[in-house]
Amino acid sequence: MFRRMASSATGTATEGPIQQLIRKKLSSYFQPTHLDIVCESYMHNVPKGAEKHFKVQIVSDKFEGVSVIQRHRMVNSCLAEELAGPVHALRIDAHPPSKFTGQQPAPSPACRGGGHL
Repeated sequence: MFRRMASSATGTATEGPIQQLIRKKLSSYFQPTHLDIVCESYMHNVPKGAEKHFKVQIVSDKFEGVSVIQRHRMVNSCLAEELAGPVHALRIDAHPPSKFTGQQPAPSPACRGGGHL
């Protein structure tokens, strides 16, 4: 059985060390009004307990007046070390507060295979 690791703005005890680091960095840099981080590694061909695939939903004033691609670049830049190392995939849903109405991101697609070790 796989366990979905989700978290709220303050995090949970089920977060692994990489997820905790992502939360710390994003919280510190963006000071978000909403932050949800989900480890989706269980959906992929990785060892049990791996933290390689994440989905992030973040709402921050820093995104006001910024294009979607630039928001993604900002998040990628903040997490550059993790993306160069332990994190294989990061799905980003970034909004300014003026555009966020509590919408949930679309479900992530099923894994298409491949070993991401």
